[in-house]
Amino acid sequence: MTARGLYVTPSEFVHFADPSAQRPLSEQIATRDRSPDFAALSLLLPNPDPILKKQGRDIAIYTELRSDAHVGGCIRRRKAGVLAMEWRLQRGNASARTLKICQAAFDALDMRRILREMLDAPLFGWQPMEIVWSKPLFGGATVPLDVLAKPVTWFQFDANAQLRFRSRNAPLYGEELPERKFLVPAQDASYANPYGFADLSMCFWPTVFKRGGLKFWVTFAEKYGTPWLIGKTPRGTPPAEQSALLDNLEAMVQDAVAVIPDDASVDIVESAGKTASADLYERLLMFCRSEIAIALLGQNQTTEVQSNRASATAGLQVVTELRDADARLVEATLNQLLRWIVDLNDGPGAAAPTFELYEQEEVDTTLALRDKTLTESGAKLTPAYFARVYGFEPGDIAEPPPQTMQTPAPLSGAAQNPAFADAAGKYIAPAQRMTTTEMLVQAMQDQWQSISEPMVAPLRALFAEAENSGLTAQELLDKLPSTLPEVDVKPLTEKLAQSAFIARVIAANNADNADNADLAKT
Repeated sequence: MTARGLYVTPSEFVHFADPSAQRPLSEQIATRDRSPDFAALSLLLPNPDPILKKQGRDIAIYTELRSDAHVGGCIRRRKAGVLAMEWRLQRGNASARTLKICQAAFDALDMRRILREMLDAPLFGWQPMEIVWSKPLFGGATVPLDVLAKPVTWFQFDANAQLRFRSRNAPLYGEELPERKFLVPAQDASYANPYGFADLSMCFWPTVFKRGGLKFWVTFAEKYGTPWLIGKTPRGTPPAEQSALLDNLEAMVQDAVAVIPDDASVDIVESAGKTASADLYERLLMFCRSEIAIALLGQNQTTEVQSNRASATAGLQVVTELRDADARLVEATLNQLLRWIVDLNDGPGAAAPTFELYEQEEVDTTLALRDKTLTESGAKLTPAYFARVYGFEPGDIAEPPPQTMQTPAPLSGAAQNPAFADAAGKYIAPAQRMTTTEMLVQAMQDQWQSISEPMVAPLRALFAEAENSGLTAQELLDKLPSTLPEVDVKPLTEKLAQSAFIARVIAANNADNADNADLAKT
């Protein structure tokens, strides 16, 4: 390659500057205004959807497809997967005040309707969502009062991929929209195609062929499913009489009665040998149904009758992955809304919480029953265990308050003797009487540990054996009936009878002392 330049001296060569080399690396070189695509020279970007370009129509053509029973059913099923998920806000690095504002704003919104409208983006490729901001709510914070989906036919992108509203005042090029006013969730949007990819575009031709095939199938069934009526007239019958007989036969198809000449006859002939033709129409319709299911659900195993359990289970996995992809699209859009809320209230530099869709996991009933049995048997399970096994978040389980035992004050003199009155029936002061009662209760509490320990010992031994041998919760429950006879409840019965007797004596003594106090006042 010949070097471009000029010798300024016999020994000094100066290269000419390359214009492309002078562009800084931070600038874009391949842009729309420099591309060979002449469609980008206009002020608006056309939707590159091949179906819309060939049909010469706008995106409203996809709205008509939703009236098809199979298309509409697949759309409802796809949306239901995301709508069945729970949502929450993750604080992250955001402040408590910011989280409170965002949580209050989202709680006031009709999130189910907003999610359902936002999920039209995968169907049409994109979906403009207008935000109605309200300032005086929630302590003066600027928050969204509502988020409304607007028809996609009202909007278009300009050459800079900015959304424009085609109003009555500007129906051709549209109006420029303010910042933080419209959310635009789009599926697989790119620099070349800000409109995204519409899944309904894959359903257009299968739906058209299915409708056409169904029309011909109905005509076929009407033609070959109804018995043929053949009228016979003598040779030389005038055409007028033949036409009259034909009219009578046509009426006979509907009314089953007809009047014919005496010398004419009517034969009823059944169609035969057309099963292969009928199967051909059915196979066309089933193929179109499968194409629609694959386009919207990613598989057709959960919608076809010939699928088995294994294929249907594998198909559900594909549906779950597609649901998660739609959920990520919704999360990204609502995270943009959270970012705008924080920008308007705390500034662009403040951290914002994040929106998350999650599936509520089912609790393992077997594990929960085992934990319940262990807890009732005296085992103490920590909050860390519940967080690890059941997936609780930090702070969901409150820490139990520390238990402190109050030691009663030492008694002196006659109060050290657990007696309610002396032999002569002398009245005991209230302060001394209460101290004696507390002493009796404390003495009984100290004895419960020694009584309950032999009772719990067989159960502890059983749980230790189950843990060492790896028994399941059901096997552990099956062994409990054989262990219960080893539990000696006789000491417990005696202690309960003794406690009841002491409680009655204390109650009677308190009543007598109260009467004595009333008499002393009198």
